[in-house]
Amino acid sequence: MTGTVELPLWLVVLVLVLAAVAALDRILAPSVRWFFRRRMERAVARLNERLERPIAPFKLAQRHDMILRLAYDPQVMQAVAEHAAEAGVPPTVAMQEARDYAREIVPAFSATMYFGFAVQVARWLTRKFYRVRIGRIDPALERVDGRATVVFVMNHRSNMDYVLVTWLIADRSAISYAVGEWARVWPLSRLIRGMGAYFIRRGSRNALYRRVLARYVQMSAQEGVAQAIFPEGGLSLDGRVGAAKLGLLSYFVSGHDPAGRDILFVPVGLAYDRVLEDRLLTEAGRTGVRRFRPSATGVVAFVFRMGWRALRGNFPGFGATAAGFGAPVSLRAFMEGRAGDVTEALGAELMARVARAVPILPVPLVAAALEAGVDSRAALLAEVTRLVEALAAKDAVLRLHPQGVEATLDEALLHMQRRGLVGADLRLAPEKRGLVAFYAASVRQRLDL
Repeated sequence: MTGTVELPLWLVVLVLVLAAVAALDRILAPSVRWFFRRRMERAVARLNERLERPIAPFKLAQRHDMILRLAYDPQVMQAVAEHAAEAGVPPTVAMQEARDYAREIVPAFSATMYFGFAVQVARWLTRKFYRVRIGRIDPALERVDGRATVVFVMNHRSNMDYVLVTWLIADRSAISYAVGEWARVWPLSRLIRGMGAYFIRRGSRNALYRRVLARYVQMSAQEGVAQAIFPEGGLSLDGRVGAAKLGLLSYFVSGHDPAGRDILFVPVGLAYDRVLEDRLLTEAGRTGVRRFRPSATGVVAFVFRMGWRALRGNFPGFGATAAGFGAPVSLRAFMEGRAGDVTEALGAELMARVARAVPILPVPLVAAALEAGVDSRAALLAEVTRLVEALAAKDAVLRLHPQGVEATLDEALLHMQRRGLVGADLRLAPEKRGLVAFYAASVRQRLDL
């Protein structure tokens, strides 16, 4: 028992390393986790003091705990049993599939990443590219129920939508986006998940997956998590606000408890003088093939070109962008007195309000005037003036140059001529007519044309 045992040096080193790892895991790691958890809780408490809507505790829960809570939710368990019976697989296999879906959907929200990084980057990018103008903010938004869950319902014009809205709403709350499969590429997925976004498979027909996703959306709404959705299901290919796809909306409706927390849908209309993806979108609209991806070389060339212009002091930006906020729709009030499924009617009402909330900016306004086939500046100015009067009669949200219609015309022509959309003679470039129609569409839609 007291004899000497000789061990090779490598084995002694291995034993010491394993002992150190065990000590870290059992003694030091819990203390370190507790220290950082306390710091995070204090930071969140300070954030909640200045936020109009404090961050919901549900959003701050540990991701592992949320995955288990979702996977073992009674409704998900029922869906697992049904899936196992229909697919003829063991319940354990179906349960593992549900856990995998939960792990894919549940975000890993970080208040530090959201407010310390994402909001700051969003502010910098937006101001670097655009002059930001706020559209109309409906007065009813100042009188909303503080306990209600807020869901921002937006038209989808550009991938800049996420950036713009994240910044504009940063003083009100942290919002959780529903994002498509395009964002599941590492390392972008880690960043987006850390900002509280949850991933959805827009085209999935898997019944079990849809049930797991539905329960996550419903649980989030029941716990008061502010969310943002794009009911159109993708970027607009023609520049208009499209009809709603009813998947996510149906989850809110089916999971709503009239006696519980109300859900307020806030229509948000977004507009740009230049949509970064406009060429891709108009080409997809022309060919009818929605699955489009920018080439890596094209993106690099665009970034290099804009960066070079900025270094030379020759980057004027992309014009203006604006967001308008319409009157909220209470789901509880909307469902009162209506029999059956109200999802379709709700989707139509929300998208109509979103279309009315879209601000009118200089480039779309002048693009609509140029489509009239004017042949002189005086005629173009007269057409722009006529459109402004017609839009004002429709109570449209006009966010034009503060110095008036003529300054608005000059501002828009500067951007359009720089891009080659229109010549000095005010003639539209034949190969750019699709782009001009794309920008004019929001004005024509507002005038019911």
